[in-house]
Amino acid sequence: VQLVESGGGLVQAGGSLRLSCVASGRTFSTNAMGWFRQAPGKEREFVAAINWSGGSTYYAAFVKGRFTISRDNAKNRMFLQMNSLKPEDTAVYYCAARLTVTLTSSPYEYDYWGQGTQVTVSS
Repeated sequence: VQLVESGGGLVQAGGSLRLSCVASGRTFSTNAMGWFRQAPGKEREFVAAINWSGGSTYYAAFVKGRFTISRDNAKNRMFLQMNSLKPEDTAVYYCAARLTVTLTSSPYEYDYWGQGTQVTVSS
């Protein structure tokens, strides 16, 4: 099973990026998935999660309507649209998948992880 993120890069403050996560080796169409991030010297923190259908989502407070999580089960993909980016959003962003259906913000309850994609927001 492999999760691979893409779409990171360097963007100016106020700009946008769209992260993508593709799963291979098994389907996660019936599982909860999420995005996390980790800045240098900080712990990994929850960003957003989505249920199997995409009908239920859960966001960290700092997102404040700037990010949108979505998924395309037919393509085994998940996305994170990030708008109004701030320098403090700079981090490595990871996608993760659970073997269950419930949403959670705890990284310890996710079973599969990608390698991460770097997002850098300049001021």
